[in-house]
Amino acid sequence: MEQTHTTHNGVAATPGAQRRVLVVEDDATIVDAISARLRAEGFLVQTALDGPAAVDAAEAWQPDLMVLDIMLPGFDGLEVCRRVQAQRPVPVLMLTARDDETDMLVGLGVGADDYMTKPFSMRELAARVHVLLRRVERAALAAVTPRSGILRLGELEIDHAQRRVRVRADDVHLTPTEFDLLVCLANTPRAVLSREQLLAEVWDWADASGTRTVDSHIKALRRKIGAERIRTVHGVGYALETPAP
Repeated sequence: MEQTHTTHNGVAATPGAQRRVLVVEDDATIVDAISARLRAEGFLVQTALDGPAAVDAAEAWQPDLMVLDIMLPGFDGLEVCRRVQAQRPVPVLMLTARDDETDMLVGLGVGADDYMTKPFSMRELAARVHVLLRRVERAALAAVTPRSGILRLGELEIDHAQRRVRVRADDVHLTPTEFDLLVCLANTPRAVLSREQLLAEVWDWADASGTRTVDSHIKALRRKIGAERIRTVHGVGYALETPAP
């Protein structure tokens, strides 16, 4: 594998099809650990230590994915996410030091696709990065691959080919992860899927420690399509409600 050396201010060249990951974190120890693991996984890595540097690096380097901390100097990761997503859609794995669901929901609301709460294992972080990139590839393939029909469940409409969702004929903006989660539920409407099933099918992650991720994405999805459309079965999981036949 071609080795690429980057600095906090430098821009790396991209050889071949290697994927670029921008790591945005102000803790040098965490930056070094994440960068080392991702480089070992075959990624090209560039880093930024504050909000303005992250936006500049994203514009200049055009990363395939960002690992983005919420708490940053300059301006925070939420503002970084807003500005970067306004330039071009980029999958974002957001990091937070607080196990605060509000932070997670706000992060998902500004365009993050997934989040992890510190402390976390580098093995899980690398797995999440791979999953997000595979999801982007599936979305790109779906956009050029015809798929029969549009799924209509009452006032909810799911267009697989265009990866678009409408509620009462109004477009609803979903992140790639939210779209995949909705499709997973819609494949078996009214059937209850456990958190572990959803985690495995949508995130390709089988570790039960990640089920909080499912809960937060469900809450974000409810805010967009209507809380009444997703039923919680306490202690089990979730089901997509559909109109009675």
